[in-house]
Amino acid sequence: MPEKPADVVISGGGPNGLMLAGELGLAGMRPIVLEKLPQPSDEPRANGIVGQVVRLLDIRGLYHEFGGPPGPPRPAPAFYFGGMPVSFATLDTNPVHTLLISQPKLVRQLEKRARGLSVDIRWGHELTGLTQHDDHVVVTVAGPEGPYEITTNFLVGADGGKSLVRKETGIAFPGTTTTRAVTRIAHVSLPEKLRTEDGGLDVPGAGRLQFGFNRVERGVFTYAELEPGRPMIATTEYGGEPADEDIPLTLQELRDSVRRVLGADLPIDPPRGPGPHALRRLDGQNTRQAERYREGTVFLVGDAAHVHSAMGGPGLNLGLQDAANLGWKLAAHLNGWAPPGLLDTYHTERHPVGQRVMMHTLAQGALMAPGAEVTALRQLFGELVGLPDNVAHIAHLLAGSDVRYDTGDTHPLSGRMVPDLTIHTSHGRQRTAELLHQGRPVLLDLTDSANLTEITHGWADRVDTVPAACSDAPADALLIRPDGYVTWATNSLQHTEPAQLEQALTRWFGPAH
Repeated sequence: MPEKPADVVISGGGPNGLMLAGELGLAGMRPIVLEKLPQPSDEPRANGIVGQVVRLLDIRGLYHEFGGPPGPPRPAPAFYFGGMPVSFATLDTNPVHTLLISQPKLVRQLEKRARGLSVDIRWGHELTGLTQHDDHVVVTVAGPEGPYEITTNFLVGADGGKSLVRKETGIAFPGTTTTRAVTRIAHVSLPEKLRTEDGGLDVPGAGRLQFGFNRVERGVFTYAELEPGRPMIATTEYGGEPADEDIPLTLQELRDSVRRVLGADLPIDPPRGPGPHALRRLDGQNTRQAERYREGTVFLVGDAAHVHSAMGGPGLNLGLQDAANLGWKLAAHLNGWAPPGLLDTYHTERHPVGQRVMMHTLAQGALMAPGAEVTALRQLFGELVGLPDNVAHIAHLLAGSDVRYDTGDTHPLSGRMVPDLTIHTSHGRQRTAELLHQGRPVLLDLTDSANLTEITHGWADRVDTVPAACSDAPADALLIRPDGYVTWATNSLQHTEPAQLEQALTRWFGPAH
């Protein structure tokens, strides 16, 4: 018997697909997630989250649940760019936040959230084909009990860099492939006597190596112990012969690579404790971006839309925010109140952000390459990031906060993620993040004006008006989208024409009822 038509089918049960499923579930949708793996993967991949996505998790009430310490997210005091430490101590406003969480744990947490919102997650079900129509998509699925079809209003490809959805839809994936570097990564165990107090290593014959990236004459050596008793090391070698992809990486191959890079032996033993443990080889690097993120009723998120180097840890920051950006817009359309063109803003807003990530990850890779010219460039770059304005520029680049959405409003806050304000409402002391836990638009009134409630009456079914007081208010009123971005703001509410707010409400949340 054919299945009942679905609102949204998501191909891919990784972090981005599950995040999108949760966003849709929060808005009352019941998407179907198809994932070819029989269960969530335990394979070690990303080890943490960097950038504005940490604030996004806080906005959804997930920050502490995912392992964040008590209180609001606090900015990182420093980070790396091209393997070079950059201090943010001079910044008045630091946008770089971090959260240590392994990708397997993140997936399981997002799965738990999605199931709690009644999302239909189908492990062991693989999308094998699609037929796109003007107003729906028919997908074919290979399931444990045989093939079947689903008709859906929208299909979202969250199926990785080799996305079948992207290929079947005919969306080009231009970019570059770098084949001159081989990276080897593994969890290992190392002698305790080699560890330094600052989290690095002291290797006889090679000297002191810092936590994180170490560019040396013959390549790059990376060391990090993100989980107690579970150190991870990696080497990157340039210009050699490509490795045979059919031969799995071994610890002996890694030992030999460390010797070539450091010019010294490092006593490497198998990792202790339960696995799975990382042991993989990466030959070259793809940097590619989908020509468009939407083709009619089909959308792309995460690696299906963009692939790039992991330098600076931007992958989850980019992909999870893709999901949050698309989720509320799809839900608005399916709930019948999306204004014309809202779905098109997914591409126009997120594509430039992806371009910036590709640019800076390529730049960081270039700064890690061998050669006297690169050494000189790193010296110059080190001098430049000693200047406050340049530090701020790098911080916003890494955080993903350097791209401002076009919201049609000129206020400095519009198009940016809402500031983390402490406010006083009828519920007591709160933060702005708490107002957005349910994924609904919010008009934050910081002057307690009865006039605003009158203006927004026609949108009361989809926009929450919240009167509040704030000692350091950056505006009199803020209109905030479900993904946490400001669409309209004013510094002088008493002189603001009601038509300006009505125009913003209509542009983003449809006409009044």
